[in-house]
Amino acid sequence: MRRNLLFAWTFAFCSIGHAEQYLLNGGQSSEIRYVMTQNFMPGDGVSRLVMSYVTPKSFTSPGYTQVIRNFDIRFSIPPSSRKSRIDSRGNEILEVEWMNPRNTVRATLTCTAVNRTELKPLKASAPFPLTGLAPDVRPYLQPTKMIPSAHPEILKQARRLTASSRTEFDAVQRILSWLVDRVNYVQNPERYDAVWSLKTGKGNCQNYSHLAATMMRAVGIPVRIVNGVTLKQPYEMKMPGGTFAMRMAQGRHSWIEVYFPDLGWVPFDPQQSELFVSNRFIRVETGLDNEETVNDGSIRWKRAPRSLQMPLFQEIVDAEFVQDRVELSAARQSYGPKKLLFSPVVESAFENVAFVPEQEAAPVAEPVSTRRLDFSMPDTTGNLEYPRGEDFSGFRQARGSGSDDEFTMNRSFMVETAEYVTGRGERYAQTFILDRPMRIEQIGLALHPFGGSGSLWLEVLRDDGNGKPGGLIETSDLIPVGTAKPAAGYDWMDFAFTARAMELAAGRYWMVLCYSGSPVVNWFFTYGKPVGPNDGTRYNTLFDENWSRSLSYEFNFRVIGKTAR
Repeated sequence: MRRNLLFAWTFAFCSIGHAEQYLLNGGQSSEIRYVMTQNFMPGDGVSRLVMSYVTPKSFTSPGYTQVIRNFDIRFSIPPSSRKSRIDSRGNEILEVEWMNPRNTVRATLTCTAVNRTELKPLKASAPFPLTGLAPDVRPYLQPTKMIPSAHPEILKQARRLTASSRTEFDAVQRILSWLVDRVNYVQNPERYDAVWSLKTGKGNCQNYSHLAATMMRAVGIPVRIVNGVTLKQPYEMKMPGGTFAMRMAQGRHSWIEVYFPDLGWVPFDPQQSELFVSNRFIRVETGLDNEETVNDGSIRWKRAPRSLQMPLFQEIVDAEFVQDRVELSAARQSYGPKKLLFSPVVESAFENVAFVPEQEAAPVAEPVSTRRLDFSMPDTTGNLEYPRGEDFSGFRQARGSGSDDEFTMNRSFMVETAEYVTGRGERYAQTFILDRPMRIEQIGLALHPFGGSGSLWLEVLRDDGNGKPGGLIETSDLIPVGTAKPAAGYDWMDFAFTARAMELAAGRYWMVLCYSGSPVVNWFFTYGKPVGPNDGTRYNTLFDENWSRSLSYEFNFRVIGKTAR
């Protein structure tokens, strides 16, 4: 039975009550002064240096508009030559060359971006499959090495998901909802192609974009890859029962634009949103895949024969929000993926399909006796993957790929995703779920202490039965900030529980980072919720002690102890 209703049906892999599909109303508008600074330290062995940039352009879509003003790029050392060209995808590329540079070359890019995200109801009536596509759109159906849309496994899955779709939006929805639930974010994946992500269920923003584009192209939907920058300015949206805080890292990002004959090119961030992106996105370069969109931030150099010294490179993104208006509210739906997916209201035809129940959420831990259990099996659980020891602030060795003495280094999507957790009168809580009884010896957090004074400790709390921190169970030993070993980046800081054995039954619990004095500490986080529920990361303030503010990401943590045989 087909219906025309607000918002298309989502391919439902979770039961009613477990869905995390949200319809957004309202919008964002900002004026942003954007600055990117690149420093290339050639050392004594570089005979030729070429740096490449793409000029960001104004862009309009139904939900997202970008207006670029006063773009400028300046160099600390006058280049030997400058060449401009426009590639086959419409990107305006500037290549700048230096011969025998001896001092640090600094490039400073500046512009003003007036960005607007407006989430009004949309009508998406294009039929599926698509026919009669214009010649300028057809190239975005092509398979590539990163987007192998003719791969048998890709074709099988994409066709299965969209077999009964009658509108393009319905087909896109099914694919995106499936992807959101089956891929977990990792900072540094082994590969970036869609097949690897399909098989492993892992990836960074490039993988999300490639897999989404591959499956959509496989069923005849044009998709192009977008490279740009996201800004760390957080924003909140009102939700029933509290506030939901969104935050991206400040740095390079990849997302997609999907072509709708009735809407044009529309941005999607396959990690979390459809038919729009936040106005914290700055759009720069487009292409078939992330191996084609390599012009912005690309660096090539030639070393003198027998030179052993590799250059150093640093990239810093900064943004000042001169004006910022955010008025967003979200309404949870009874359908959709079990992981977060945001969308404006959409009018489109869809087909009713029965819900497939998922496993129930972890139960609230009930007081049970663990005295007779034999806790003898060492165990570590948690959100364990993050770039341990990575220095995000200083110069990095410019490791390029190439042959002989010529090298190329493309832009990096490795970004610092971390929250400052000790300085604004706020407390941060991360849930953890035990699937069996455990005697906890230590809980580690992925922290970077920058200095200050005072002490850190953890409190372990029960869940209150409503998905929020409840009563206190135990407090860890104190760690004086001054004794924390200095590190280039993030590392585990393990909080021990030596006062008494903390033996917990299976269920859901919370860890809360507490501090005294004035320590300066960041806690690393992962996009999405790799191991916990969507409401499992929260914070409160001096004026709001009921933990009503939830966060869109999951902190990195590990629980160390022994489980029962």
